[in-house]
Amino acid sequence: METIINFNSFGKFDDEQLFNFCYDNKELRIERDSKGQIIIMAPTGLETSFFNSDLAYEIIKWNKKYKKGKVSVSNGGYTLQNGAMRSPDVGFVSNERLKKISDDERKKFSKVCPDFIIELISESDSINYAKEKMEEWMENGCRLGWLIDSKNQKTYIYRENGERIIQTFEHELSGENVLEGLSIKLSELL
Repeated sequence: METIINFNSFGKFDDEQLFNFCYDNKELRIERDSKGQIIIMAPTGLETSFFNSDLAYEIIKWNKKYKKGKVSVSNGGYTLQNGAMRSPDVGFVSNERLKKISDDERKKFSKVCPDFIIELISESDSINYAKEKMEEWMENGCRLGWLIDSKNQKTYIYRENGERIIQTFEHELSGENVLEGLSIKLSELL
């Protein structure tokens, strides 16, 4: 479950203020939507955290082999073109996109959209909110996204061409042309 905190009577946080607010409140999982609203998210249960770690490991293992970019986990924030600051459960940024980010900018919520993201639907998440977030990722330049619903064992696959498909955990997920050579069968990670 997400809690939206509205600071509009004080003005919207700029990028620097948001970074400082997050730094001062490290124990909270914080995002900002495109309207400037601050979103506080509940921590996940251990089962979701374990699953998230396994998924991150698979992406990191793939990247160690191919060295195509960098992988982030849920504490890495990205500032999107629409002004939102989001933190995917797993994100991958290609070397090409990384070249456009200065070393100083990498120390904050960089203005870059990951090429690939994974979002997990945790016990406290709303499926509708999660789908809206996925659309936002895609509208801001993500090339491939997986929204994973472990409870119902479904993955919603979002492609940059606008195609959206649903796949069960029995089918292998492919990194397609974004993470070429990556193949994961989620049923084997449960």
